[in-house]
Amino acid sequence: MPSEFSRSIKFGNITYSLYSHSFLHFGQNVAHESLRASLVNGDFSPAADSLHKEMYIDPCTPKGYFPESSNLSLGSVAEKSKYISEFKARGNFSECRSAALTLLQKGKERCSYDHCYLGSVFMPKLRGKFLATENFFYTSKFFRLRQRAFLSDLIMAGKHFCEEDWSKLKKKHQSLNEEDLLRYCFSSAYIVALLHDSLEIALDDERISFANQVNDIPLDWALGAFILQSTSISDVQQTDWITIIMSSDSSTLISITAISAILMFAAWSISKWRKPQLKTVYDLEKGRYIVTRIGRS
Repeated sequence: MPSEFSRSIKFGNITYSLYSHSFLHFGQNVAHESLRASLVNGDFSPAADSLHKEMYIDPCTPKGYFPESSNLSLGSVAEKSKYISEFKARGNFSECRSAALTLLQKGKERCSYDHCYLGSVFMPKLRGKFLATENFFYTSKFFRLRQRAFLSDLIMAGKHFCEEDWSKLKKKHQSLNEEDLLRYCFSSAYIVALLHDSLEIALDDERISFANQVNDIPLDWALGAFILQSTSISDVQQTDWITIIMSSDSSTLISITAISAILMFAAWSISKWRKPQLKTVYDLEKGRYIVTRIGRS
């Protein structure tokens, strides 16, 4: 593993070498906004839409949805009006999944490693069991999937949701905020595109658990960041004094060596001076040794 991605964390007497990297802009909400921007810019357009080049066809939004001007982040009123008039929601799970995969693989042509799962960044082959937290957990909870649900279960649930009419979805989920409800089509497709299409986790793999806590302990990215940062600070503190000395110039090193030698000689002289001088005599009459102290001259 390249050293820039490796972090050592010690628990008890065991040291673990962990892969660590922050995939900026790959969070679900940010990725969803990136998809919307790519639709406006024409970066993604299904082949079937070749006759509708002037329309913003969104496969990740259930059909029947019409955007409101107040919810758009576009600049002028004219731009918002143009977007609304040319926007067409066409919920299609397969096309949404393809669009999500396009986002995840962006920049892969610049990969300088043997294999890059996401963009051009190195990532080792996933092994062992994994916990999918935050939006992964909330999405599985929304679709009422079990904790160890297969990705194939998520595909079925996402497909049904994406291709449902927006008015029916709003009526069925009246307690949810409209903007939050709108994200679940993209979220389900994004998870499959990430875990299966990109990271090559099988659709029937049982290694992944969708959870937000373990033994009543909440899981959050901040907890992992705190553990990583704490261990990093500890390692730095233990090696700082060596680093400072070794990075000093030769005159500093000579000075430190000379001072150390003087201190050692002084300590030896003091210990010798304080050590009493003794004289040992064997008393033939008493048949034993007699030890007497001799005064210093």
